[in-house]
Amino acid sequence: MRLRLPLPTVLVSIAGAALLGLLAYGVTNQAPNRTLDEAIAQGHHPVAPDAHMALPRLFGGGRTTLASYRGKVVLLNFWASWCVDCQDEAPVIQRAQRELSRHGGTVLGVTYQDTSSDSLRFIRDHHISYPNLRDPNGELVHDGFGTDQLPESFLINRKGRLVDIERGPIGNSFVRRAVALAEAEA
Repeated sequence: MRLRLPLPTVLVSIAGAALLGLLAYGVTNQAPNRTLDEAIAQGHHPVAPDAHMALPRLFGGGRTTLASYRGKVVLLNFWASWCVDCQDEAPVIQRAQRELSRHGGTVLGVTYQDTSSDSLRFIRDHHISYPNLRDPNGELVHDGFGTDQLPESFLINRKGRLVDIERGPIGNSFVRRAVALAEAEA
């Protein structure tokens, strides 16, 4: 005996299966990439991704790469002017720059999902003195570092290897770890 389902039931079932498939695809393709976090948690220090990708500077024109900072401890911070947590952490990041620069290190800011004019206003309003780049397409941010929220920070040693990650605003303990690394590797 063959079971016959009414056509509307079949169509609803097909549409439901397609919707579930799209949902699964969207979740897996939009989920943050936490490969770097896993490597660091296991005690590995992977090379900073896409270090040779040239991004435009916010000041002075031209382009530069993360690789051009090799030999310095870098606190890499992804931010945007509209991000409330980025605004709140700006004084902490600026203090980190002052402390790191004494030991041959630097903060390197990378803004994305932001207009250049808004980013420049943020830098001016928060008295930011460290270098900043712009990732207009989010290639370094998303593809390289698996970032999906702001702010996020990555600590990179003088050899260009990741040693720590902070997903969300950094605090004093992250700054202390960055400064300690810069002192130890001086």
